[in-house]
Amino acid sequence: MNRWGVVFRLTGVGFFISGSILLGVLAGNWLDSKLNTSPVLVIVGLFLGLIVAFYGVYQMVLPLMGNKQSKENS
Repeated sequence: MNRWGVVFRLTGVGFFISGSILLGVLAGNWLDSKLNTSPVLVIVGLFLGLIVAFYGVYQMVLPLMGNKQSKENS
């Protein structure tokens, strides 16, 4: 993978992290306003967003780590 591909992938990682967390918090806030369970679902949404973000980052960075290891072994 060329340098620009790595740059775009890492930029995408940042957007994915912020989007996942923001979406989880906003969904929790919306559900809290509908169900009147004030901070509970925001916190649940935050944790779900964090879990999705960490898993997604792992999946996005895994091919980059594989490329580096294969280059070192060559």
